[in-house]
Amino acid sequence: MNATALLIGLGPLLGWGLFPTIASKIGGRPVNQILGTTFGTLIFALVLAMVNGLAMPTGMDLVFTILSGIGWASAQIITFKSFTMIGSSRAMPITTAFQLLGASLWGVIALGNWPGVNAKILGGLALVLIIIGATLTVWQEHKNEEGSKLLTQAVIWLAVGEIGYWAYSAAPQATKVDGMHAFLPQAIGMVIVAVVYALFLSMRGEKLALTESVSYRQIFSGFFFAFAALTYLISAQPNMNGLATGFILSQTSVVLATLTGIWFLGQKKTPKEMTVTIGGLVLILAAATITVMI
Repeated sequence: MNATALLIGLGPLLGWGLFPTIASKIGGRPVNQILGTTFGTLIFALVLAMVNGLAMPTGMDLVFTILSGIGWASAQIITFKSFTMIGSSRAMPITTAFQLLGASLWGVIALGNWPGVNAKILGGLALVLIIIGATLTVWQEHKNEEGSKLLTQAVIWLAVGEIGYWAYSAAPQATKVDGMHAFLPQAIGMVIVAVVYALFLSMRGEKLALTESVSYRQIFSGFFFAFAALTYLISAQPNMNGLATGFILSQTSVVLATLTGIWFLGQKKTPKEMTVTIGGLVLILAAATITVMI
């Protein structure tokens, strides 16, 4: 692995690691956050397509890549909602764990990954480590009934959101479109969800988020998400880090997302909680490494 490949591979660490903290810091409702994020991603994708002369997919390839973006945006709305319930420092390890579980199970069931008994045993151990790690990151030294109730609700919502993240990853597999060409239609799908969601909430009596300035300030957070997505696509190429190493490097973002949420958003933890959280993050990263090395 050369220095250039390593630096590109760490792009998702910065982009996805800082994205939830920046989005939370800018503030607004989840609808403001999803609008700004998707607008920022669309701008980034349009510039990338124009600079590189990337053609738009057609036919069912276009449909599936747009559905991929719809899946991500739907799940991200739920993730933003969970930030308001338990904070990004607790929500990010949970959603990362669910995504790792979903991706691994999908690979085994649908794609035939982990062939052989030994591989399945090792993979099963990795899945157990993911669950244990996620549990440790939300451990509370001093529990209260309200906090426990919110945590349970957030975990349930994030589990439901995994369906959208699964669609984000799985839908492009039904096409022959590479990641670079899929980026723009994915962004279009994301924006469709965000706008429909904003209009739906306005019909229910909430203020139209499209008229609120905070929605457009959130475009800045969208640039971070788009930067991470692009650098991951480049990092995963065979002549760079490859899919396995690129994936592992991208998962380090959960560490930065969790720690910046604690340090910059006032999501306090006691010394014992901090120690247990770091232990949980190490387990999640170790499990991610195992799943892609089998």
